[in-house]
Amino acid sequence: MEPLNGISIKKQQQDVIGFMAVNKIEFEECDIAANEDNRKWMRENVPENSRPATGNPLPPQIFNEERYCGNYEAFFDAREDNNVYAFLGLTAPPGSKEAEAQAKQQ
Repeated sequence: MEPLNGISIKKQQQDVIGFMAVNKIEFEECDIAANEDNRKWMRENVPENSRPATGNPLPPQIFNEERYCGNYEAFFDAREDNNVYAFLGLTAPPGSKEAEAQAKQQ
């Protein structure tokens, strides 16, 4: 995989934010560029097994409160699999593709 540049990171952030907004999922965007406390918190709370071999984890990193959900790739995979609510630790709303898929599995 090729390294990310600033444009790719911004596009990934916009992709996550857009998905959350369209699906009316409440979220808080934390700016790590302008806020050292946010940057430090993110770096300290990404689990060891989810960190890059070298350097620091790059945004977007997705959390549900204190619970680490994953990075953009994990979010993208969950979205492709209609599994974002589970990825986020949320209950899929009735009538959503994810809720319907879960109902079929039971």
